[in-house]
Amino acid sequence: MRVAVSRDVFQLAQVFTIARGSRTEAQVLTVRLSDGDAQGWGECVPYARYGETLDSVAAQIEGLPEHFDRAALADLLPAGAARNAVDCALWDMEAKRAGKRVWELAGLSAPGPQITAYTLSLAAPEAMRAQAAENAHRPLLKTKLGGGEVDVARIEAVRAGAPEARIIVDANEGWTPDLYKTLAPVLVRLGVEMVEQPLPAGADEALAELERVLPVCADEACHDRASLSGLKGKYDMVNIKLDKTGGLTEALELRRAALAQGYDVMVGCMVGSSLAMAPAVLVAQGAAVVDLDGPLLLAEDREQPLKYDAAGVHPPVAALWG
Repeated sequence: MRVAVSRDVFQLAQVFTIARGSRTEAQVLTVRLSDGDAQGWGECVPYARYGETLDSVAAQIEGLPEHFDRAALADLLPAGAARNAVDCALWDMEAKRAGKRVWELAGLSAPGPQITAYTLSLAAPEAMRAQAAENAHRPLLKTKLGGGEVDVARIEAVRAGAPEARIIVDANEGWTPDLYKTLAPVLVRLGVEMVEQPLPAGADEALAELERVLPVCADEACHDRASLSGLKGKYDMVNIKLDKTGGLTEALELRRAALAQGYDVMVGCMVGSSLAMAPAVLVAQGAAVVDLDGPLLLAEDREQPLKYDAAGVHPPVAALWG
């Protein structure tokens, strides 16, 4: 197996800000695999929140042995960005070798378009109102929040700018239990449907004691199936991201397990190109919330990018992936 890793940079359409900082570009790793008969590729976004860097993830991938397959990959790499890119590249290679689409190989029904959230960058309330008004035609908006009672003004501004849109919010671990108690009833009144990761992962026991009037989705607290045992009684939904699960293989298994245990499913993403979103579209079929807007935030994308229209994000064409 030949493994090649490259670093690619995609400029963002505008500055993107969350509670942890701002960025003007998406830096990703692209993995290309070849076994002589077929080639496949995949993309990952290393995330500093989990101790990942472009260098560390590239080193993990470049350290793989000469011979491996998807079954062996889970023992060779931990869940995370490195395994994601390689796993998705293996799926792509298998599909090309078989002359079939990945969903056929995985035993899934043919996928269709899914309505996706569009993320509003964290900013002052008036700026967020302007963002919301500009995107008020979109059916689902995801609002980044940053902590503190100014979040009330932010979400009120977003609702004023987009009075008809569905809204979800992402606190990025920035709240306290008391802040949840203060903000949750306000958000419910404004029609917000749920909040992602309000408390820090690993310091979220208070969620089990709170009356969760606003449903809570585990993001940083849920990586793969092994995470589920620690979520019981604290979360209502799990956010499946391939850069956390370590690829499509585990993402599909996590979806099955989460649904079986009574969780609603959200499928999310890091800020990456259409190549990173393509496998996630398969996981997103029928999900309660889909948040695969990465390419919509970019000023540039891959050739043969995903199609976005009023029906949502469409499955990838074979020329892109799978």
